[in-house]
This record gives sequence, C-alpha cells and structure tokens, in this order.
Amino acid sequence: MRNGLTTGRGLSLAAAGVAAMALTLTACGSGGIDDEGGGGEDTLTIGFVSTETGSSAPFGEANSFVVDELETYFKDNPVKAGDKELDVEIVVRDAQSDTTKAGAVAGDLINKDGADIIVASSTPDIVNPVSEQCEANSIPCITTVAPWQPFAIRSGDKPAELKYSYHFFWGLEDVSTVYADIWGKVANNKKAGGLFPKDPDGEAWGANFPALTEASGVKIDNPGNYPNGTKDFSAQISAYKGHDVLVGVPIPPDFTTFWQQAKQQGYNPKVATIGKALLFPSSVEALGPIAHNLSTEVWWTPTAPYKSSLTGESAQELADAYEEKTGKQWTQPLGFAHALFEVATAAVTEAGSTDADAITKALAGLEVSTVVGDVAWGKDENVPPYVAKTSLAGGQWRQVEGGEHPFELVVVQNSLAPDVPLGGEPEALK
Repeated sequence: MRNGLTTGRGLSLAAAGVAAMALTLTACGSGGIDDEGGGGEDTLTIGFVSTETGSSAPFGEANSFVVDELETYFKDNPVKAGDKELDVEIVVRDAQSDTTKAGAVAGDLINKDGADIIVASSTPDIVNPVSEQCEANSIPCITTVAPWQPFAIRSGDKPAELKYSYHFFWGLEDVSTVYADIWGKVANNKKAGGLFPKDPDGEAWGANFPALTEASGVKIDNPGNYPNGTKDFSAQISAYKGHDVLVGVPIPPDFTTFWQQAKQQGYNPKVATIGKALLFPSSVEALGPIAHNLSTEVWWTPTAPYKSSLTGESAQELADAYEEKTGKQWTQPLGFAHALFEVATAAVTEAGSTDADAITKALAGLEVSTVVGDVAWGKDENVPPYVAKTSLAGGQWRQVEGGEHPFELVVVQNSLAPDVPLGGEPEALK
C-alpha cells in the first residue's frame, strides 16, 4: 500500500497520511516465582515480563541492573498515590524469548503474584501476548521496544481496540526515514537486499520499507522471508550480490551467521542498515572487525540530554552506573527498561491509587519526562491513542583501537532527534 502500512499478511498497519520492536526478582522482600498475591493495599506490585534467556536475551541484558537500582531507590522513595505512600514490589518473570511463554508468565504475574500493573519490553513477540493477557484480565499494561505498528495491528485492517495497554516507542515511518538518509550519504547503486525474517517485525518491515523508502530512489529486493534460526543464508547472499545496500531486521544470532557467511562468499555491500541484531555491543563484538561501520537505529544513547524522573540520573550517569556495576558496555534497552518504571510510577501517582481503571485513565493523558525523553499519550497524529512516540536517530558501529570498548556506537543521523548530538557522518563499509 502506498498510503498505508501492511504487515505482509495483507493487513493495514496505519491510516493514510503516515509518511514515512522463570527468573523472579523482587524489589521488596524475598519472594520467589511461586509467591502468592501482591503486597496488600499499601504496596504497589509491578510485574515485569523480561527476556533473560533465549534468542532475544540481549534485549534483557540490562534488566537485572535496572531492577536492582530501582529496588534501592524505592526503599527510600515510596510511590505517592493520593494520601498514601506505597511500598513497591517488583516481580520479574522470564519470557525466555518465547511468545507463548510471554503470555503465560504475564498471566502468572496477574493471577499468582497479584500485580497491580504489568510492564514489558522487547519485540512484538513478547509485548503483544503480554498486552493480550492484560486486556483479558483488565490490568494496566505499559510496553516498549517494539515499533508501534506491529504492536497495534494484530488482526483485520485497523489498529486493535485496546483499553488497558499503553505503548511508547517509534514507528516504521521513523526508522525508514533514518535508514534512507544514511543510504543517501554513502555512494551506492540504489539496489538493496532485504533481509527479513518470518516474524512480526520481519513481516512488517519487509512489507512496508519498499514504499516508505521509495523517495530515496533505492529499490529493495526481498528474495523471501526466512525462518528465524536459519543456518545457511547462501540463497539470500546469492540474491543480494550486486546490491550495494543491505537492510533488515534479523534476530542477533541470525545476523552473526549471515554476515560471516556473506563475507566468506564475497558479498560486500557499501552500506548495511540492520535493525534489532545490531543494537547490542555483544552482538557486534561477536563479529569482530567485519562489524566496522555497520549501521543501526539509535533509540537511546548516553549522549542524549535526558534525565530520569525518579533518580534524577542523566542518560550518561545511568550508562556509567551500569558499566561500573556490571563491567559491560552500555546497551540501548537500558534506558527504556528504566523508563518503564518511570512511566508506571507517574501513572499511579496521577491515578492516586492502584485501581486498574484509575491507572488506565491516568495513562490516557499522561505526560512524563524520562531518561529516554518525553513520553506523552494523545499528542501524536496518525497513531492509536494508546501509542506515544519517542525520538529516533541513526548510528554506525566504529572499531576503536585502544579504546575502553572494542566498538563504539557513533550517532551519524539525527534529523528526527535533533537533541541528540552527532558524533560523525555516515561512512561506507570496507
């Protein structure tokens, strides 16, 4: 569709006019995965569906750090709701990167742990089934780290009518703009290979990118969506030869396999913009020197001028604290995992209670400045009322000789996020 977006299964993703992702921890007490019920009327119980293990584990790498940090914060800073001060209990369950498991653990958080509110992150495969459980049980749900279209469009040709689910992230119209701008700054033959898996992200990106990036003059050829877990990408690599641009949204282990095989088989594009797989330092380091100048979207970076509404930490301070405690390089989901709890806290405070309908009503018009920027529902056109858009930039991974980390993610495109400073210009792959 030229004026709308499709999932790849013939479903519309947006209205015309759009131009252009079982471990239990507790933040209060020592409960385990089989603990019963929430903490009572003076406790706010937040259920967190995480991805600690499985193919999407890099999305959840920072979650334990966030929970630990907020555990300390909430002990000294109970949540104010009306005339009460609420202790906070966070119960985390691992979705194991599996759609069915995500829905099941969300149900457990509601029915066994007595969660007052559910938060979840990382790809439509996780956040959608969590949202469905919350809708079925009339429990407020806050989700992020999935483009809004795959979250909103689940069946039919219109966004789902959701009452209890509120989502904040960017959309396909944003990431396509960022990618096309990067392509335009690297000399290429206007031919692109599309690396799209058979999952909600891959189907949405593969169906919509050709139209969304048409104005760039780059033609995307998709030899067919492949199943996650593919071990041999020879057919795709053969189809891509002669294409100077590569675009896709594979899971991390699949891109590692693909890119290593591409190099072995002589496929060397001039520019590669890859969503999902290249978000994480661990994925880039697994590739070694052949990762230099690979591009991806940047939805959070320590150089962004944002602060936490809870701890007061700047984005840089949050990243520094993470690196100091874990010994690992900062990762983009860190900011959004933290922001989930900022939004949940703000919603309960605005609601003045832990009543589900009161929290839902508060979310509908909530505005809060977070460590990932401003999150506000009801402000964006051409999106469902339960979606709040966040800003987006673009970056390239640069190998750093003698640096603190082997690679640094350098912001090279910021037209949709002018507050985020540029660190360089797009460069061609070697």
